[in-house]
Amino acid sequence: MKWPDLILSLSLVAKVESYNHIALRIRGGDLKAKRTAAIVAIGLLCLAITVIINLLHKDVWDQNEDLLKEEVLSLGASVETVNLREITPFKWDVAYSFPPYTPKEDIYKTVGYKWDRVSETVNEGMDQIVFMKDGKVVCYIYGYPENKGYGLSIQTDQYKGAASFLRAEDGLIFKVKRSNGIVYLSN
Repeated sequence: MKWPDLILSLSLVAKVESYNHIALRIRGGDLKAKRTAAIVAIGLLCLAITVIINLLHKDVWDQNEDLLKEEVLSLGASVETVNLREITPFKWDVAYSFPPYTPKEDIYKTVGYKWDRVSETVNEGMDQIVFMKDGKVVCYIYGYPENKGYGLSIQTDQYKGAASFLRAEDGLIFKVKRSNGIVYLSN
């Protein structure tokens, strides 16, 4: 073999070996990329599951509001009065009724702490009632009776801040009225 042919063949072998090295490196890189992609996918799946669980999870005050709604809406048509303590399917010791337009900060001050779901009423016809047990919110009623299917009106001469309140041991007899498919409870 002549020198130019030998150099050419060595050059081709070097290029083939170099190409194989690059190909192996790319294949190894693909494996690394696949592993990284799998880890990222698992992480995103875990994050998605966590978000879905949090979206579907209801706080205790929302669960109890749903239970109270069921109790109120299941009152028979002949029922004219009801003891509030008997139809609340949760334990409570005080209930605060906030007038329309009460600022969030006043609500937080009245109940003693901030929780994540308080809203300000934006109209005269909205309910905003907080039931508490041992200093913690256990039920939060907020919104228009027409949207909830029931309304609860607490009127007392006891006040804490802007809110009228009643205790579980107070006289809790409420009148039951029905109008346009809505059940209204008022004391």
